[in-house]
Amino acid sequence: MASLTASIAKVGGNTFLSRVLGFVRDLVVARIFGADAGTDAFFVAFKIPNFLRRLFAEGAFSMAFVPVLAEYKTKRSFPELKRFVDDVAGTLGAILLVVTAIGVLAAPVLILIFAPGFAGHADKQALAAEMLRLTFPYLFFISLTAFAGGILNTYERFGVPAFTPVLLNLSLIACALWLAPHMEQPITALAWGVLIAGIAQLAFQVPFLARLRLLPRPRINRKDEGVRRILRLMVPALFGVSVTQISLLIDTLLASFLVTGSISWLYYSDRLLEFPIGILGVALGTVILPKLSQRHAEQSPVEFSRGIDWGLRWVWLLGAPCAVGLVILAGPILATLFYSGEFTAHDVHMAARSLMAYSLGLMAFLGIKVLAPGFYARQDMRTPVRIAVIAMLTNISFNLALMFPLGHAGLALATTIAASVNAGLLMRGLLRNGVYRPQNGWGKLLAKGLAACLALGALLWFGSGDTERWLALPTLDRALWLSGLIAGGATVYAAVLLALGIRVRHLRESTTRI
Repeated sequence: MASLTASIAKVGGNTFLSRVLGFVRDLVVARIFGADAGTDAFFVAFKIPNFLRRLFAEGAFSMAFVPVLAEYKTKRSFPELKRFVDDVAGTLGAILLVVTAIGVLAAPVLILIFAPGFAGHADKQALAAEMLRLTFPYLFFISLTAFAGGILNTYERFGVPAFTPVLLNLSLIACALWLAPHMEQPITALAWGVLIAGIAQLAFQVPFLARLRLLPRPRINRKDEGVRRILRLMVPALFGVSVTQISLLIDTLLASFLVTGSISWLYYSDRLLEFPIGILGVALGTVILPKLSQRHAEQSPVEFSRGIDWGLRWVWLLGAPCAVGLVILAGPILATLFYSGEFTAHDVHMAARSLMAYSLGLMAFLGIKVLAPGFYARQDMRTPVRIAVIAMLTNISFNLALMFPLGHAGLALATTIAASVNAGLLMRGLLRNGVYRPQNGWGKLLAKGLAACLALGALLWFGSGDTERWLALPTLDRALWLSGLIAGGATVYAAVLLALGIRVRHLRESTTRI
């Protein structure tokens, strides 16, 4: 698994750069625009195509496309592979053009569907619809980008797709700083930034496809065997792979009925949660699906199981401390990054509540990134669909039960519960079918990781203090204090693991005993 570890490092490094720039982006947006009706409208207009991107492009399509592509790469000739890529590109592109046209024309209707609470606020609704007409074409470009990324990842060119999101953050930062002052409604500059980013992200990957001699000549051919298989696999995969995104969208829909600012508080807390999910979860999901698909095509069940085991070790040893840190440092992190004249102390406290609720489910969110590919790599879509339906019903039930007593934080907590149900049932399915057989040493690994998390939590708890103290400090002092706590916590966590006998090789070889 050493090559997998190197790939994780490459993807994680580029994703880390993207997430850092993402925080800079959110900091710029928060300090320039704050958390008001305008930002609520933009976040809805951006969330709709972004949700569809994760649902279709990076979700169902990737999970259906990569296993079939890996099979063609392993068992077919290169000319057959190239024809398959051409047919998929043409068919996918045609579908996306139709969907994009419908989305632009139906923007006001989509806003009512995804944010029905805007119906009583005509100005907010109109602004959101105007921006959605600019952001919806992003779905077309980013879906083709995901298609290109699937090819590159299958050929182990992981770094290029992992770097691509950097362009979105750079575009939004530039538009917020330099385009917004020239717009009649400054917030619409962010919508233009999304559209520009989509074009740039697709163009960036074209030269790398050409080097593989797989730059497609799009051709619509729905009768192609591989295309038909992808379309069949995509339908059930829509639910199985994207339950988390659907849960987040339901949060936004219900939050539109809550007090103004609720959508923005959920957005900022979700963005912070996305930092560890992006670095570790996306990296794991990106690397593990092509590898598991290859193991399945080679009929190597033992190596298939080891791949899942390897991923879960990463989730435990790196995901658990991140969850502890986010829960304890929710207020300090938000105060350090976003507190300003526009993003008030009240906004910090409100966003901290939903961040803590989301963080309780971090391990489940990460686990899904490893466990779901265990089904999709084997082209088993039915099991995740059944599990997704259960998780969705769980999410809806807890949303309705918790949103009134806990407000937006109740919506975040319901999402956490649903993700936990989803991850638990996925694990049970893999174990029950014998697809995943845990390697030796898991009991000791869990105990040692728990001891290290307790040491980390104690340091952060006593070192952070309450959020009011952070709000009273100058920005530089907050940044230095937070950086010190994070560095100190990471050092303590690593030191305890080392003292208990955990070594880097335990993340490289799943057969190593702890």
